[in-house]
Amino acid sequence: MCLMVTADHGPAVSGAHNTIVCARAGKDLVSSLVSGLLTIGDRFGGALDGAARQFSEAYDSNLHPMEFVNTMRKKGLLIMGIGHRVKSINNPDIRVKIIKEFVMENFPAKPLLEYALEVEKITTSKKPNLILNVDGVIATSFVDMLRNCGSFTSDEAQEYINIGAINSLFVLGRSIGFIGHYMDQKRLKQGLYRHPWDDISYVLPEQFN
Repeated sequence: MCLMVTADHGPAVSGAHNTIVCARAGKDLVSSLVSGLLTIGDRFGGALDGAARQFSEAYDSNLHPMEFVNTMRKKGLLIMGIGHRVKSINNPDIRVKIIKEFVMENFPAKPLLEYALEVEKITTSKKPNLILNVDGVIATSFVDMLRNCGSFTSDEAQEYINIGAINSLFVLGRSIGFIGHYMDQKRLKQGLYRHPWDDISYVLPEQFN
C-alpha cells in the first residue's frame, strides 16, 4: 500500500522535475532516475525516518502532544511529517486518508499514529496546511506495525528505524513514478528543457526598478 500511494505525485514535484529535465537533456534512464532521487531529503519525501524518530521519542518520553509542539517550536525545529505545500484540512490528501483508515481498521495497536493525529489537531489549529502528511502517516504507522505485530523485539524495531528502513519505502515507491516520467519524455520525443524566464526571480539595479 505504501508503494502504491508513494509511486507518483505528478510532474511538478522536485524529484520528478529533475528526472524530466535530465531525460530531455538526453541522459540515460539510470542518470535521470538518480537525479530525481537525489532531491529526496527532509524537505521532499525523505522525512519518514525523521518523523519516525521525532514522534517515537516524544511518545516514549510521555510528552503531551502540546508539549511536543511547543518544545519543537522553542528549539526552532520543524516537525518532520507535518505540513504540505498544497494539501490542508480543507483540501485533504487522499493518500493520507487511505493509509490512516486502513491502519485504524486493521492494526492491533496504533498508539504512535493516534499520537501524531493529536499533534495534527494542534498544528492545524495554527495553520490549516500543517497536516499530518504522507511521510508522517507512513512513518508513524510503520513504527506501530514494527512495535506491535509481534515479529520484532523493541530493540529490533528501533534498529530498523535507525538504519533508514522507513525512508526506503518512499525511495522505492517514488522510483516507479520517476521511471514513468522518464519513459513519457522519451516516448513523446521531448526536446531539451529550458525554464521559462517569467518564473526566474532576480534583483534589478535600483535605477531599473
